[in-house]
Amino acid sequence: MTASTPRPSAAEPAPTPVPVTIWNVANALTGLRLVLVPVFGVLLLHDDGTQAGWRVAAFVAFFVASITDRFDGELARKRGLVTDLGKIADPIADKALTGMALIGLSLLGELQWWVTIVVLVREVGITVLRLVVIRHGVMPASRGGKIKTFVQALAIGLYVLPRDVIPLEVAQVVMAVAVVITVVTGLDYVARAVRLRRTSPRAAAKRARRQAGG
Repeated sequence: MTASTPRPSAAEPAPTPVPVTIWNVANALTGLRLVLVPVFGVLLLHDDGTQAGWRVAAFVAFFVASITDRFDGELARKRGLVTDLGKIADPIADKALTGMALIGLSLLGELQWWVTIVVLVREVGITVLRLVVIRHGVMPASRGGKIKTFVQALAIGLYVLPRDVIPLEVAQVVMAVAVVITVVTGLDYVARAVRLRRTSPRAAAKRARRQAGG
């Protein structure tokens, strides 16, 4: 009498993925950055930016907000905490912080308005461009884009500090570098968007339909 062969067990159903709650540490850091934007603005513009103590406080607020930008995305990806709210709120917080800083410095007469306009037009324009080409694929942040973010934050931080701490000329040189990188990386994103629209599977399928119809 031969031993009976065990029957294969039925395939177990795949576990249902647990939805990620919006109440997580990554979104909390993004929320903190949004809260710090008006706080930073009030500290920067207090007494027309003439008090060194308030400028240092503004620098601390800007530094803390910039640090949250460094860590919230990494935490979301590493711990599986990516949410739709985070995808929307994170770039809004970034642009709000940069915009508040540049506009505030221009209102104080310390930064030329054309610099503020060039940087903000680039930032908003590339964000809109990413949304326009999202049907063809996602354009991830490039290495140049990450360098741009760091140099922008460095330049803004130098401008925010009191002048007896950092000479204006030093801040101006770093900001000039930031503007050049901002423009160059913006043109690079435009070129990448054009290539993505031409080479994406969606574009290839559209060309195939046209050829079939022709």
